[in-house]
Amino acid sequence: MAVVRSLRLLTGRKAAETPPIGAIDIAAPDEDDLAIPADANTVFLGGLFALAVLAGCYAAAEIALPIVLAFVLSLVLQPAMRQLERLYLPRAIAALLIIVLLFGTLAGLGAALSGPAASWAQKLPSGIPKLQERLSFVSRPLTAVEKFADQAQGLTQGDQPKALAVAVQGSGLSDRLLTGTRWLASGFLETVLVLFFLLVSGDTFLRRLVEVLPRFKNKRQAVEIFQQIESDVAAYLFTITIMNLVVAVVTGAVMAFCGVGDPLLWGTVAFLLNYIPILGPMIGVVVFLLVGLLSIQTLWLAFLPAGLYLAIHLAEGETVTPMMLARRFTINPVLVILALVFWYWMWGVPGAILATPMLAITKIICDRIRPLTAFGHFMEG
Repeated sequence: MAVVRSLRLLTGRKAAETPPIGAIDIAAPDEDDLAIPADANTVFLGGLFALAVLAGCYAAAEIALPIVLAFVLSLVLQPAMRQLERLYLPRAIAALLIIVLLFGTLAGLGAALSGPAASWAQKLPSGIPKLQERLSFVSRPLTAVEKFADQAQGLTQGDQPKALAVAVQGSGLSDRLLTGTRWLASGFLETVLVLFFLLVSGDTFLRRLVEVLPRFKNKRQAVEIFQQIESDVAAYLFTITIMNLVVAVVTGAVMAFCGVGDPLLWGTVAFLLNYIPILGPMIGVVVFLLVGLLSIQTLWLAFLPAGLYLAIHLAEGETVTPMMLARRFTINPVLVILALVFWYWMWGVPGAILATPMLAITKIICDRIRPLTAFGHFMEG
């Protein structure tokens, strides 16, 4: 009889007597199940909204990028603001002090590295023939492949006339440099201004959001999401920065050991490139390979700086840092790569640096809003 009553419940028929409790428990939905949006209109409108936001970020990159950068920096600098508030410093003075220390340190480091960077930039044009000579064992197979491709293309095209190359006069290099410098200066000023007022305002926006939300459950949820975002993103960037400093010190020592010279410059290069997951270390291997070929006479020793840098990255990026961040960040590495490529296309190098924090923020929000938990689970590593 119990089996018959359960079948009747599943088929929608009325039972003659009250069904057992076990049948009701089986049919009841599990509260721990992932909430998957079932309404096609909701999913379609959400996708259109996301595309509209991304299109706006692309079209207004000069405005959106400094704002996002300032927001991420404010998450990292909020703990320092709280420490200064405990010393009874006004928020405006504390924010100004933090900004001056941060950007003053960056400016001083840039001034210290400008001399070595300029000397290496002067060496590069004269060193190109030396690079071609030392990499001749690589260029020969590439030249053979290129000739074979040209012959195959000539056989497929037959006697068709070749297209004439037409040179198009565009804007000069000086104009592009001037435009890029102006954009960099305006973006830097906007980032500093937005960051200052975000640090001064503190939790004002969160308080206003809590006041607007109608239910206590929503208020608590908003506070939890904001606190989790601040905690996780600050922990991520702080951990990455500490590990990048270690990589910079070790890389500088390795470059000095190999006889490359200017260890401070190459340590700083390794420090900056390590903020871009996967792609940054790949660029670093190429950079240190060229540096070794230009500065070390023995051919097999010229590959030593790139090899040691790769070993440092494998020890740090594949072992130490994942162990330190595994409790907070378990994001699918495929999504990390896609985010890097996408945001680099959107915003260039700053977008690649911000890709992982923005992906982490998205996952934190999706994990704590029930209609979006399926998307958060999909992003899980």
